[in-house]
Amino acid sequence: MRTNNPVLSRPDAFTPANQQGYPQGFQANAYYNPQQGGYAPGQPQDTFNRQPEAPVQAAGRMTIDDVIAKTAMLLLIVVAAAGVTMMLLPIQLLTPVAIVGSLVAVVTVWIVSARRTVSVPGIFAYAVIEGVVIGAFSKLFEFLYPGIVLQAVLGTIVAAFVVLGAYRYLGARVRGRLSQIVVVSMIAYLIVSLINLALLFFGVNLGWATIGPEAGPIAWLAAGLGVVLAAASLLMDFDAIERGVRMGAPESESWRGAFGLTVTLIWLYTNILRILSFFRD
Repeated sequence: MRTNNPVLSRPDAFTPANQQGYPQGFQANAYYNPQQGGYAPGQPQDTFNRQPEAPVQAAGRMTIDDVIAKTAMLLLIVVAAAGVTMMLLPIQLLTPVAIVGSLVAVVTVWIVSARRTVSVPGIFAYAVIEGVVIGAFSKLFEFLYPGIVLQAVLGTIVAAFVVLGAYRYLGARVRGRLSQIVVVSMIAYLIVSLINLALLFFGVNLGWATIGPEAGPIAWLAAGLGVVLAAASLLMDFDAIERGVRMGAPESESWRGAFGLTVTLIWLYTNILRILSFFRD
C-alpha cells in the first residue's frame, strides 16, 4: 500500500504481513491447523458437530491500539522535553534554540522518513528534539501572551478530534490527485519558510512568520494554510494507518504510523499557537 504522506511515504511502508517474513502460507484470515502443522486459509472443518476453532491472531502485526499507544508515548516524550525546556531555558536563548532546533527536527524527519526500515531510536530522537523546540516556542509565546499555550493545546486537541470525526463518520479522505496537491503544497510551504528564515538573517522580513496582533495578510495566509495542510495530512495519516492494519502490516510499522501522527499534531499545534497570537494584545 502506497501513501502520499511525506512522513509515511516509503514505497514499502505498511507492506502486507506475508511479504515481511511470516510463515509460508500465512494469510490475513489464516487459521493454524495443528494436524497439518501449519497455517491454512479459511475456516477449519467442523467435524463431529464441534465448534470451529477460533482464529489465531498472528503475533507481530500492526494494530490500531499499537499505533495509539506509541503515539501517546511519543507525545509524552515531547511534552516532557518541552516542560524541562520551559523550566530551564533562559529567555535570552529561546529564539536561537527554537530556530536551530527546528532545522535539526526537519533534518531528523527527513532521515527517519527516508529509511527503508523503521528507526525507533531516530523516532525517539525526533521526539526529544521536537520537545525542546516546542518548549522554546511555547515559553516565548507564553512570555508574550500569558495563557496562550493552554488555549493552543486545547485547540489542537479539539481540531484533531474534529478531523478524526470527519474521517470516521463523514468519510473525509485525501486521496489521488488531491493528495498530490497537498504534498506539493506542504513541500512548497517548507521551502518558503526556509527562504523566509534565511532572509531574516539579512534583515529582510517577508511577514511569513510574523506573530502577534501586528501580523499582516501574509502571516494570516501562512498560519491558515498551515492549519489546513496539517488537517489534510492528519486525514492522510488516518487513512494510511487504517489500510496498513487492514493489510496486515508488521508490528514495527506501528512506529511509522505513530511518527507520522506526532509530526502532524505538532505542526498543527504550532500553527494554532500563531493564529491565537494574532488576537492577543
